[in-house]
Amino acid sequence: MSHGYYQLPNGRVASIDGDCAFPSLCDALTDPNGLIAIGGDLSLPRLLAAYRQGIFPWFSDGEPILWWSPDPRMVLFPDELKVSESLKKTLKKQKFEVRFNSAFREVITACSSTLRCGQDGTWITQDIIDAYCALHLAGFALSAEAWLNGKLVGGCYGVKIGNMFYGESMFHHVTDASKVAFVSLIEYLKQQGVGMIDCQMKTAHLASFGAREINRELFIRILNELCNDGVYNPSDATHTA
Repeated sequence: MSHGYYQLPNGRVASIDGDCAFPSLCDALTDPNGLIAIGGDLSLPRLLAAYRQGIFPWFSDGEPILWWSPDPRMVLFPDELKVSESLKKTLKKQKFEVRFNSAFREVITACSSTLRCGQDGTWITQDIIDAYCALHLAGFALSAEAWLNGKLVGGCYGVKIGNMFYGESMFHHVTDASKVAFVSLIEYLKQQGVGMIDCQMKTAHLASFGAREINRELFIRILNELCNDGVYNPSDATHTA
């Protein structure tokens, strides 16, 4: 099925309503960076097809579904994880109990209500929550949780396909809780053979953990290898943005 298009000030963007497939990544806009399609749905097949092509949904309540593949792409290779001295001390104290996949809906719901600098609302709408819970039930989404005195106080979640992981969001109600969950998740994923974590967009917070930008072409090449249970040596990822 051929695409319809939305004409925006800086170019046209494909409509993917119905059974339309995603367009080529070369059609993604540069402003806003990475917008590649509008419409479609959040069904399991659509989301899996998106992630396998390096595309993710990001939109606010009241907007149509917006699909993105920015260039460059922020990623973290597990072997390049950096942990600050202060966080190492927190981890050593074992203040938090870390669990995996015991409260996925609670984690994503907490992420949806977390206020973030520069954002008036949340992109984690009820439709997103329900869609990613369906991914979780199908075995493609997982959560890492930090518990304190029997209460969930921090966590993060994302999507895993083969040996590729796509980080989505995190939250904390107690200092360092999300950081402990995140570091624990990276170690957990490393043990499972995951070769790269997609962090989507550059932030100072992610950079402090060792994440870095690579260009889209390299990102897709690595993704294609890892989604099919392949391996990748991060020392080969030398073509940064």
